[in-house]
Amino acid sequence: MEITGFFAAVIIGLIIGALGRLVVPGKQNVPILLTLAIGVLAAILGTVVAGVFGVDDTAGIDWIELLIQVVFAAIGVAIVAGTYGRRRP
Repeated sequence: MEITGFFAAVIIGLIIGALGRLVVPGKQNVPILLTLAIGVLAAILGTVVAGVFGVDDTAGIDWIELLIQVVFAAIGVAIVAGTYGRRRP
């Protein structure tokens, strides 16, 4: 991954985090900043996974890469929402 790809993943990750939160059903007691951080990590991880499968650089919009990123974000939000909500009284 090049440095421009990394910064693009961070910027897109902010949006991906919000989309991941929308995909997870129910109410999540997770702060929005934590959700956005999960989105950034999901975007970076999704870009790496898409590169492994060879779908990270296609003509036009990389729909498969975006789908992978949203799935990772949804999984991350669901995991954090399940553990974060339990720690609060």
